[in-house]
Amino acid sequence: MIERVRLTTPALEDFLTTHQAELSQTAPAESCHALDVDALLHPSVRLFAAYLGRELISTGALKMIDGAHEELKSMRTHPDYRGRGVARRMLDFLLEDAWRRGVTRISLETGSMAFFEPARALYRQAGFRECRPFADYAEDPNSVFMSRELAGQAVLAVPA
Repeated sequence: MIERVRLTTPALEDFLTTHQAELSQTAPAESCHALDVDALLHPSVRLFAAYLGRELISTGALKMIDGAHEELKSMRTHPDYRGRGVARRMLDFLLEDAWRRGVTRISLETGSMAFFEPARALYRQAGFRECRPFADYAEDPNSVFMSRELAGQAVLAVPA
């Protein structure tokens, strides 16, 4: 089950703290752009969590850039559930949520290191293409920027 998160819980804080700790080992601090829990609960961000029973297994968020453009943030799947399609389902859900609200473009920043190759592959399969830095980002050898238009019809992770 995927649901919108509006309040923090100890499980969510632990999950997102682990996410930030994983990312901090992959690049210099100035190249880590993960949002902390407070930033993820800001009104300009829509944070979602996926649960299997009561266990938190995945997160994903959409941060408003402008009325029609949002940024994909904080995509993380618990290591025990990676490779099982959980991230794909979260991405499908986020794209559909954005499309239903009239968003026409989703962009993202992810790492350029090997650790992030599975994420980049997922995003490519979902129709994202590399692009120039967007919003407040600058060129960074540790970052890959990607973007995708949302079609005028319901979206799935694999574009028609």
